[in-house]
Amino acid sequence: MMSSCNSILSLFRAKKTVESKETVMMGDSVVKINGIYLTKSNAICHLKSHPLQLTYDGGFSEIKEQEMFKGTTSLPSHLKSGGDQGKRHARASSRPSSSDLSRLQTKAVPKADLQEKDAEVEVDEVFWNTRIVPILRELEKEENIETVCAACTQLHHALEEGNMLGNKFKRRSILLKTLCKLVDVGSDLLSLKLAKIILALKVSRKNLLNVCKLIFKISRNEKNDSLIQNDSILESLLEVLRSEDLETNMEAFLYCMGSIKFISGNPGFLNEMISKGAVEILINLINQINENTEKCGTCLPNSGHLLVQVTATLRNLVDSPLVRTKFLSISALPQLCTAMEQYMGDKDVCTNIARIFSKLTSYRDCCAALASYSRCYALFLNLINKYQKKQDLVVRVVFILGNLTAKNNQAREQFSKEKGSIQTLLSLFQTFHQLDLHSQKPAGQRGEQHRAQRPPSEAEDVLIKLTRVLANIAIHPGVGPVLAANPGIVGLLLTTLEYKSLDDCEELVINATATINNLSYYQVKNSIIQDKKLYIAELLLKLLVSNNMDGILEAVRVFGNLSQDRDVCDFIVQNNVHRFMMALLDAQHQDICFSACGVLLNLTVDKDKRVILKEGGGIKKLVDCLRDFGPTDWQLACLVCKTLWNFSENITNASSCFGNEDTNTLLLLLSSFLDEELALDGSFDPDLKNYHKLHWETEFKPVAQQLLNRIQRHHTFLEPLPIPSF
Repeated sequence: MMSSCNSILSLFRAKKTVESKETVMMGDSVVKINGIYLTKSNAICHLKSHPLQLTYDGGFSEIKEQEMFKGTTSLPSHLKSGGDQGKRHARASSRPSSSDLSRLQTKAVPKADLQEKDAEVEVDEVFWNTRIVPILRELEKEENIETVCAACTQLHHALEEGNMLGNKFKRRSILLKTLCKLVDVGSDLLSLKLAKIILALKVSRKNLLNVCKLIFKISRNEKNDSLIQNDSILESLLEVLRSEDLETNMEAFLYCMGSIKFISGNPGFLNEMISKGAVEILINLINQINENTEKCGTCLPNSGHLLVQVTATLRNLVDSPLVRTKFLSISALPQLCTAMEQYMGDKDVCTNIARIFSKLTSYRDCCAALASYSRCYALFLNLINKYQKKQDLVVRVVFILGNLTAKNNQAREQFSKEKGSIQTLLSLFQTFHQLDLHSQKPAGQRGEQHRAQRPPSEAEDVLIKLTRVLANIAIHPGVGPVLAANPGIVGLLLTTLEYKSLDDCEELVINATATINNLSYYQVKNSIIQDKKLYIAELLLKLLVSNNMDGILEAVRVFGNLSQDRDVCDFIVQNNVHRFMMALLDAQHQDICFSACGVLLNLTVDKDKRVILKEGGGIKKLVDCLRDFGPTDWQLACLVCKTLWNFSENITNASSCFGNEDTNTLLLLLSSFLDEELALDGSFDPDLKNYHKLHWETEFKPVAQQLLNRIQRHHTFLEPLPIPSF
């Protein structure tokens, strides 16, 4: 392994090879091949750090025995950056030989092994001869797999009972020599039992690396999951990560972590992994990598590949509520951000962490925790700038930003204050807008049925999530006006509505319209939205006549803001949009009724347009809305009352103004709704009840009381006399 922290990163990228400087001893026979010393018996050497590439969804290719265990000079593809770490392929079982696993029978003992002999503990001769030796003799017979496996289990229990596990007792080398010979038998079950004992004997360096490789090969085959679970090998692997030195055993950690990653893909191991402290161990490992990287000033050899395995494992675990709780309690999110920052150049590390954050930020507590980590916003912007055309990473980063800014005004402000934040979003919008345009088929080639069923394209998926971010940050009063005045942002939003229909991509059209709605809220002089208000109104007409209620709702909301302008009100009447608004009052959809009523309210500000409420039974529809939604939505009830108040400004007789039936209904409803005990006697929880009371007192009650007084002043219960006959 290379000794310089500062040189390894360039070697990864430049695809250079470096000769191994370590000699592997096996007896007295050593041979040098291509700069790597190997024994004639094909003993394994240290793996070298080479450029490690895999396509994202390429799966895992088979690894031949000679590539892994006989002088290989590069890591198996499963452990390289770029692979889809969620897949496993079955393969024919292949074993490292006993000479591969054992270094303890050599005549020349490496210095690393001498450290293990510094404090050897004397063995109880009676226990050794009566309990251990008979089992070793049984193992040497190799009669059948079942017998040998049973003997291995007995041996493990006996060693544990005699306090002979670990590396501090004599005759340990005898045990290892016997165990390593059995690897040649070629049984996955037996190999796992052997590996568990060997790990418990605390082997180090090459022996640790080789036993981790052995477990890795077995774990590759998901058919072996039951064997792994029955033998509790997971605990042994986690102990390696917990107790061994990372820098000394980087390659062993890589194979060990690869096995754990495979295991984590099976939901059946989830509870065991959590209970045995996997989350804490893995986050601590990330912390070690972060500290080592900071200390060296660059990435350690293979540390990026190790991070890929660690983060892929955590990605498999974060669906568990218990894991999410642990993440928060041990401050895992800042550690992941630091790793992403330090390994910004490793797309696979960044993608895995982005996938973790995508899952975590879907939950309120985790989302709030990440949002409070102020450095994350600049980090995500840097990722977008660096990987702008890498859809699989960018789409996740933008999704995360959408979650962070969904319900957090401070997050909206912090993100928007980052240098170049708006320009980065605009650049991303332009990039994927162009990609989407180039992928568009001519209108004549689009099948209606196929188009309606088609999922979003990759470009559309980014645009969907990007427009969501824009809509969210536009809610902030310090950000919305800036976006509304940005010709690039507004222009792309309008272009989206021009060339996209609800059938093309429903979610993108709705998100773009929602963004325009939020921007149209700000009545500022330099607003591009205000400059193009009539053109926007024209674009919205196709949404109003669609069969999509979500699209209709967003269009009506925009009209609610734009109709504060007299020119837009004229447009609405000229194009009979007001009739459509009154028809929507019958939709029995509370949000749509609220927005439609808002448009009608704005229309009645103009005295000349109040008469339109007489068309299509508009008064009755408003009264019905008040009756149906008033007790559950005092803001909607307030809008209805304001609309009726404007309409009745020049009232002389209530019945003539509203109609006799609607007048009587209004008198009953308003009297009832203004009675606090009756109005607020709903089955709401305390918080919701206080919310309703606030809106009832501050919004509904003042205008409703005035409207009731006006109606009562201009209403008589006396019936007029019939016209006399002559």
